[in-house]
Amino acid sequence: MVVTFNVTGGEQGPWAVLRVSGELDLVTSPVLRQRVHDEVAEGRHSLVLDLSEVLFCDSSGVGVLIASRRLIRSCQGRLRLILPAQGAADGSHVNRVLGALGVRRLFDCHPDLDSATGDEPRPLSA
Repeated sequence: MVVTFNVTGGEQGPWAVLRVSGELDLVTSPVLRQRVHDEVAEGRHSLVLDLSEVLFCDSSGVGVLIASRRLIRSCQGRLRLILPAQGAADGSHVNRVLGALGVRRLFDCHPDLDSATGDEPRPLSA
């Protein structure tokens, strides 16, 4: 079974939204890294990464998420992740990986797009 990796962009209000699907690994993570850099270079500093359709994520994928967080913070931006508790094949794989590595708390995580692009202020943890 071949799993295709895809990143599609869109906007919802002031938020740039990147929908990621497939496997986020050593081969595909540079694609996501480049897309995040492109969004920031174009002046979009409020970014939502929709990871609800990511079926697999390895350490290089986690590295891209952490690097994206650092990049967005460096320009006083906001980064939110969509990580549904239930979703792609029984719970978000990325959610479990970030939790297992103890880095999930670094991210502002939301269950769906409406929540992620809502205006309720939430402090960005250190």
